Amino acid sequence: MIDPIPLVDAVVLRELHPDDAGALAEAYARNRAHLAAWEPERDEAFFTTARQATEVEAQLEDAARGGSLPTVLAADDGTIVGRFTLSGIVRGPFRSANLGYWVDAARTGHGLASAAVAAMVGIARDELGLHRIQAATLTHNAGSRRVLERNGFAHIGFAPSYLKIAGRWQDHELFQRILHD
Repeated sequence: MIDPIPLVDAVVLRELHPDDAGALAEAYARNRAHLAAWEPERDEAFFTTARQATEVEAQLEDAARGGSLPTVLAADDGTIVGRFTLSGIVRGPFRSANLGYWVDAARTGHGLASAAVAAMVGIARDELGLHRIQAATLTHNAGSRRVLERNGFAHIGFAPSYLKIAGRWQDHELFQRILHD
């Protein structure tokens, strides 16, 4: 368990809880248009509390096995204003994870993503003992690329047709941050 980490604008980064399904459904519904270009296509059920409860349960089971660390950005009123997840955690000599994230449309441009990525880097290094984090951005996602670069991520490559985003296979730029010398 990680303690909640205060970020900016009265927002904290905290671990995902089983009772977050309703707030997540609201957050995804509120940000549906904002996220459509950056995420896989979503069916109508995805935006319901019932589907989010199923998603949360699966994510928490993966976390309990050590495969991920799902977190949310929560405002002081309990509203969820973002998601940051370390997934695909690999131990052994690799000690690596993938970082994925999004921030509420109303909260972009205030340094929240940069602060949350910095917090996730610290957690990955100090709490999880990881050596590296990888992140991928769509080639046209300049904002996300800037967030990663501000946090010491280096460009390591180009992945053609890497993920199916917004209904089509799209190219991505790959970044990594080495956490230990």
